[in-house]
Amino acid sequence: MREPSRRDRSQLGASATEYGLLISGVAALLVIVVVAFGGTVVALFDNTCRSVTSRTGGDCE
Repeated sequence: MREPSRRDRSQLGASATEYGLLISGVAALLVIVVVAFGGTVVALFDNTCRSVTSRTGGDCE
């Protein structure tokens, strides 16, 4: 097996940086999606719970 050259090592560092930036971007996108659609999802679950409890006489808690 050959030893990595200086160029290979510098490219490895660049790859790690690129992966870090990619992961940061995905995390930021997930936060934006959760903030944007969080209220909609909560309302959907509340409506579903009310619909089920009105027919079964149960409780949402």
